[in-house]
Amino acid sequence: MRSWWGWGTVEQAYTGAEAAQLEARVAALLPGHDLTVHDPPDPAAAGLPAPRISAPAALAPLCSADPVDRAGHARGKAFRDVARNLQGSVGPLPDLVARPRTESDIGDLLDWCAREAIAVIPYGGGSSVVGGVEPRVDGPALTVDLTAMGQVLEIDRISRAARIQAGVLGPALEAQLRPHDLTLRHFPQSFAHSTLGGWLATRAGGHFATLYTHIDDLTESLRVLTPAGVSESRRLPGSGAGPSPDRLFLGSEGILGIITEAWMRLQDRPRWQTTASVAFTDWSQAVAATRAIAQAGLYPSNCRLLDPAEAALNAATTVSGGLLVLAFESAHHPVDPWIERALAIVADHHGTVLARRSRDAAAPAAGPADAADSWRSAFVRMPYLRDALARRSVIAETFETACTWDRFDALHAAVTAAATAAIRDVCGTGVLTCRFTHVYPDGPAPYYGIYAAGRWGSLDRQWDEIKTAVAEALSAAGGTITHHHAVGRDHRRWYDRQRPDPFAAALSAAKTRLDPAGILNPGVLIDAPRRTAPDPGGNL
Repeated sequence: MRSWWGWGTVEQAYTGAEAAQLEARVAALLPGHDLTVHDPPDPAAAGLPAPRISAPAALAPLCSADPVDRAGHARGKAFRDVARNLQGSVGPLPDLVARPRTESDIGDLLDWCAREAIAVIPYGGGSSVVGGVEPRVDGPALTVDLTAMGQVLEIDRISRAARIQAGVLGPALEAQLRPHDLTLRHFPQSFAHSTLGGWLATRAGGHFATLYTHIDDLTESLRVLTPAGVSESRRLPGSGAGPSPDRLFLGSEGILGIITEAWMRLQDRPRWQTTASVAFTDWSQAVAATRAIAQAGLYPSNCRLLDPAEAALNAATTVSGGLLVLAFESAHHPVDPWIERALAIVADHHGTVLARRSRDAAAPAAGPADAADSWRSAFVRMPYLRDALARRSVIAETFETACTWDRFDALHAAVTAAATAAIRDVCGTGVLTCRFTHVYPDGPAPYYGIYAAGRWGSLDRQWDEIKTAVAEALSAAGGTITHHHAVGRDHRRWYDRQRPDPFAAALSAAKTRLDPAGILNPGVLIDAPRRTAPDPGGNL
């Protein structure tokens, strides 16, 4: 059963011994913190406001006004979303939740909403952490949940690509590709509870740290339904014919149209994999080693650098400088020479190999479990951990960015100073962690975690204060406001500073042309024009 208030499924939540162990760790990390467990309210008994709209008879079978359904689609899965839900602040709500089964259904829903000036919030798995699916709009809103459109429609084995409906969730997508021995190989942390369309609309980043890190790299063509018509790009491995039409919609976060299908580039399922974990006694040497690997053309599938706090909390490993987790994989050949070269590089930077494992899918895994396995397991459970901490009034949230290597030291110092000061001023005590989620030849994507003592009833406001301080620091230091979490509504003020003004004008013009009634996800990326129902003559 999906949790309406928090991450994932109810059955996977922290309970029993796991919860007891967590409380012991929190007591050690935040001495004296009140560990009272707060249960989520029942939205069915919360007296939610009645819907302000009713669907036309032809569309009514697609729409739900169920209170739990509406509450479950009211916001994403950021800490502030979870905290507000837990603390009983459930609104704003969509008036109805629609589940189209066909592209024609989507067209009919858009036509109705344009006629009646109803905001449309496209919704995949609902895993947004930036307010991207929250109906924070004036007037009525319809959430359009695409998960009923979740099929792999066609596979081109020769070109190694597939035509896939946008509403497919990660596990269902891979299950449909597995009989063909193919994989999209795109695994964001939200994989189990997010959709292809959501990945495309937010330019999601996957688990792999180099080379094919973003969904952009895997996209061959898109089909998008806009209020002004259908945009479908030609399937091509590459093209220099003007600006890319796909690039207009990748990252558009539902403000220009609803992505209904995509041809995606696939890979053969990997057979060979080798991993290693490396300890450093000095953080600067760990960073230098990571940069050297990123610039060596080795393209590891995993190249995550964890600072000592991150290594201790989420990999159960004690290091004084940093922990580097490396992995290489291939469907076509053993990868030992690549990891040998990477380990030679880390040795040049005084790294010490803690463990190394190799795997051949045709044979049992070799080598004992190591820090990489501990971190991987923790990575999957992190959102459930965050929810369990929120129920115990602990602020547990992340923010991420990217910058060039020459700016990293200054950015890291600025963000660390701002976060540490904000934690002290807002919460009194807490811990800041850092890891690199992705690395490029020209820069890293640092990902920061905060664990701080919160106050029940103020958790969301406390986090907003910390987030604002950190966002100001990383923006001033030349980082991006988001590397892979998207913009949504929560990052708008910093995104507005980051994007060039002529581009903002061009995006606004595209919005006006493709969505003349201004109904699609108002307030995301750009200011929303006032939604106006057309006059009887058909003019706005």
